[in-house]
Amino acid sequence: MIVFFVAIGIVVFLFLFVYLIPVRLWIAAIAAGVKISIFSLIGMRLRNVEPRVIVPSLIMVHKAGLPLTTDNLEAHYLAGGDVIRVVKSLISADKAGISLSFQRACAIDLAGRDLLDAVKTSVNPKVIDAPPEKERTIDAVAKDGIQLQAKARVTVRTNLERLVGGATEQTIIARVGEGIVSTIGAAETYKKVLENPDLISKTVLSKGLDAGTAFEILSIDIVDVNVGKNVGAELQANQAEADLKVARAKAETRRAMAVAQEQEMRARTQEMQAKVVEAESEVPRAIAQAFREGKLGVLDYYNLKNIQADTRMRERIAGPEEKKEKE
Repeated sequence: MIVFFVAIGIVVFLFLFVYLIPVRLWIAAIAAGVKISIFSLIGMRLRNVEPRVIVPSLIMVHKAGLPLTTDNLEAHYLAGGDVIRVVKSLISADKAGISLSFQRACAIDLAGRDLLDAVKTSVNPKVIDAPPEKERTIDAVAKDGIQLQAKARVTVRTNLERLVGGATEQTIIARVGEGIVSTIGAAETYKKVLENPDLISKTVLSKGLDAGTAFEILSIDIVDVNVGKNVGAELQANQAEADLKVARAKAETRRAMAVAQEQEMRARTQEMQAKVVEAESEVPRAIAQAFREGKLGVLDYYNLKNIQADTRMRERIAGPEEKKEKE
């Protein structure tokens, strides 16, 4: 039993020794000239720090000559940062002559930005398409009403000082697009833009579009400018069509008013004719009343009849055409 327990104790001791002390990493660190004790490795295990991350990072830092300690790397690891990426970024920045402190590098990494890519972009600027490839062109209309379709390429370099809290590439693309639209819109004629495409580049670049962003704009190059639709002519045609519809509506209103007025005049004519007929129906009554009162004699009555007969005879002789002309 004693031998059994001793064997179990040896196995447990070997397991704990291998787990707490990564011998291979310790030997690699010593071979690289990095001073790290076994107790430091045991402390990393107890603090839930991965030695496989810290030790290779220490080796890279030592070989690059950067003044970083184990505590610096462990602190960033415990904060949830990518230690290896930060170390590689610091080495790249140091070799390229870019001023980048460990504190700022940790802040950029913890902010979720790709620090290594930012350092590479600082050394080797990248090109951004405006608009992106999924969008065809940036369309704008000059003062003469002609539409122009432009494409631009923006060369940017990462500004590490503004990387934390700075706007992204989308802001650069949006600002460049706005600048292109305003520049084309301010041109008197589309021909000026076609003759001098660099006018767009110079005008947009002078507006300081990289303010508040994580990038520094180095250049804006106009890749292509094409002539689009005649927007001014289309607007004028649409306006003319709208004016025609309004004129037709007004004319229809006047016609309806004229028809209504005509109907009203006809109604008035019928009313006046009815009054005339009513007045004529009073004539026989008036003659009879004159006979009863002695104001009209038989001779006067026959003279009236003769006049009426002569009038009817003249109307028959004149015929319907002259009658119509009189009417």
